[in-house]
Amino acid sequence: MTRPTTVVWFRRDLRPDDHPALAAAAGDGPVVPLFVVDDALVARAGPNRRRFLAGALRALDRDLGGGLVLRRGDPRRVVPAVAAEAGAAEVVVTADAGPTGRSRDLAVARALADDGRGLRAVGSPYAVTPGTLRSGTGRSYQVFTAFHRAWLRHGWPLPAPDPVAGTGLVDMVALDGDVDSGVLEEQSADPTRAGLPSWWEGLPLGPSPEFPVAGAAAARDLLDRFLAGPLDVYASDRDLPGTSGTSGLSPHLRFGCVHPRTVLARLGTGTGPGPERFRAELAWREFCADVLRHRPDATSRSLAGFGDHLRTDDGPRARERFAAWATGRTGYPLVDAGMRQLLAEGWMHNRVRMVTASFLVKDLHLDWRWGARWFLWHLVDGDPASNQLGWQWVAGTGTDAAPFHRVLNPTLQQERFDPDGTYVRRYLGGPTSGVGPVVDHAAERREALARVADARLAAAAVREGDPEDGGSDRRGG
Repeated sequence: MTRPTTVVWFRRDLRPDDHPALAAAAGDGPVVPLFVVDDALVARAGPNRRRFLAGALRALDRDLGGGLVLRRGDPRRVVPAVAAEAGAAEVVVTADAGPTGRSRDLAVARALADDGRGLRAVGSPYAVTPGTLRSGTGRSYQVFTAFHRAWLRHGWPLPAPDPVAGTGLVDMVALDGDVDSGVLEEQSADPTRAGLPSWWEGLPLGPSPEFPVAGAAAARDLLDRFLAGPLDVYASDRDLPGTSGTSGLSPHLRFGCVHPRTVLARLGTGTGPGPERFRAELAWREFCADVLRHRPDATSRSLAGFGDHLRTDDGPRARERFAAWATGRTGYPLVDAGMRQLLAEGWMHNRVRMVTASFLVKDLHLDWRWGARWFLWHLVDGDPASNQLGWQWVAGTGTDAAPFHRVLNPTLQQERFDPDGTYVRRYLGGPTSGVGPVVDHAAERREALARVADARLAAAAVREGDPEDGGSDRRGG
């Protein structure tokens, strides 16, 4: 009896190993590996993510022995068409936890069902699937520390078996692809087309000149090097932007070139500040996805009630200040170095992400969504859950946020975390950015605190309450 063919629809899982959906499909019979270039999503991704995605797809195609089918169009039409072409009874995917992805998958499932075929989700991009963990009262977690404890108690399965042997899948059906991965890099960065503000035209929106290598092999090499280093100092060195104290895995985790379960398995059960902090960083990523699973409006709405009443600046003056921030010309060296790192590499050190975000929201009094959108456009590791919840953490408006009155002083932050100026000189070429400060930090801190006090009064007046700011020990970004 001929075994049925199965289509494996790749999305944020661009690797051949530790892939539960691929392993399940390969165990059932011949496989058609598929990726759909959805223009509606790709155009909003930003040039750095498009470029990394293109590289990851080329690497995946090599890993699969040249068998990846790449099609372009609306998945609601493309996926059923490929399933019909392959004679597949079923399409297998890694479950998508995001609101847009869940809605898309439901529509694809309906289209497949109309043709007598099925869509089956196996696994997720996370060690613990968002929506799994609940508090003792049956509610989702709102505070990271409690989520982290539950996440550690729950644990995660071992890596999935590897269905790849030699140069390709054990049994793979060949179909012609009609799109080259280069189409992703050719997508226009036109602000109007991508849904960006029209006044961003003239700001640097193109790809970064420096760029990480994409793909599962590159992710494995990074993980090997990270784990071979002195992991015991990770807890301290990860906060020093002038050192190589982080893993560099965030883009690979974003696109699924490596599964977090693989990273955790390689990390083992080691204790101490380094391994424990690294696990906590992975848990924070999964906490953000869990929050977004329950609160899909978190990508665009302040979750704390006072956020709807917080007065932010707009107009030409505000846009000029945003442009100074976006191009690294605020006159505060640590802020400017961070923003120039973002433009040069499509990445920014976590500590500096917090400092630059705090400066935008609390020194320049601009809407956190402006900064979150700029980051999401430029970051190679840009992820709606981690990015938007990270910004809300800094802005004090999230479910588990830093108190709004925690206004980071960029000068003191530089003295503490880049005392010898290594990071600043790397991106500014000297100790300063060559411009004077656009604002006085002390004066703007007072203004920020006055504005949040007014916002709390306004929130109370409309019976939205005075939300608890939390006091989390988690640093966002």
